[in-house]
Amino acid sequence: MLPDLPEQYFLTVRELHRETVDATTVVFDVPEHAREAFAYLPGQFLTLAVPSDQTGLVARNYTIAAGADEQRIAVTVKRTPGGYASNWINDRLAVGDTLRVLPPSGTFTPKTWDTDLLLFGGGSGITPLYAIARTMLRHHHRRVVLCYANRDPESVIFADRWHQLAEEYPDRLRVVHWLESVAGLPSAELVRGLAAEYPEHTAFVCGPAPFMKLVMGELRELGIPRERRFQEKFVSLGGNPFGDVPEVRGPVSPEPLGDTAATPGPVDVEVLLEGQEHRFSDWDGHTPLLDFLLERGVAAPYSCREGHCSACACRVVEGDLRLRHNDVLEPEDLAAGIRLVCQAEAGSPRVRISYDG
Repeated sequence: MLPDLPEQYFLTVRELHRETVDATTVVFDVPEHAREAFAYLPGQFLTLAVPSDQTGLVARNYTIAAGADEQRIAVTVKRTPGGYASNWINDRLAVGDTLRVLPPSGTFTPKTWDTDLLLFGGGSGITPLYAIARTMLRHHHRRVVLCYANRDPESVIFADRWHQLAEEYPDRLRVVHWLESVAGLPSAELVRGLAAEYPEHTAFVCGPAPFMKLVMGELRELGIPRERRFQEKFVSLGGNPFGDVPEVRGPVSPEPLGDTAATPGPVDVEVLLEGQEHRFSDWDGHTPLLDFLLERGVAAPYSCREGHCSACACRVVEGDLRLRHNDVLEPEDLAAGIRLVCQAEAGSPRVRISYDG
């Protein structure tokens, strides 16, 4: 295994459950030696290597569709038009098959369970929200409000599970279903009206891009502070984190945070990771900082390597980093010094970053 690749595992499919006509839950067997590696937080995702005749594999992120109490590793995959991986999983994957899988990753998970939650989900974006809600209801004491948008009743993923949870926790769970077949697409008025009822709740949003843009915009307009607004994005990975077949990457358009190019090297870099400090003085400033750190043997976290997720996010505590690409950080995150290390070039001759908060 190459030193700059994350550790990967071979997991066998134990069960397949058809949730809707277009969505399947895949339950994996996790061998004993991998149990610790696959301990997860509600809302995190797995990266799966799906076989492909054209490229050898395609790598896709799917959220773990299980609460902390369910003691299983499962993902729910909804078919998307033209989506190779989602169609392959729904049509061809069978019990007993083995897939290569990277351990859980991602930061779309509550930092504290001592706050009420306001969840907005659209389509397959319900998977991390289900994990978060179930964990809150079964293991903590605060309330949960869910607004779940779908095309029609037949498209509602986990309908029976939500009904069961609502019956078990009638005083702590409120579920609002929004069906396009009945009321049209979700509206700003709906989002604003519901969110205004719960101004002190912490909001988590996951679903199609237009849905998330609508919801996050309304939450900002209502004055919900950034520290209580979180969103997760489902995207297709263009790169291959598994390492043994050529990567298929589309062009990445530079999106610098300022008007000047990256600072030319050598650049001094200090990295605080899990209580340990790593220092280097030979970064060229142009190679993505994640690539540089991995080459130097630093076990920096990452997943997509394309600026689509926040698995590699750090905080800049001295100097500056400029991003080639960013699909996930909001202006408030950038202003607070949060950067995606996989897309980071030097913005100053000295940089100090922390993964530890």
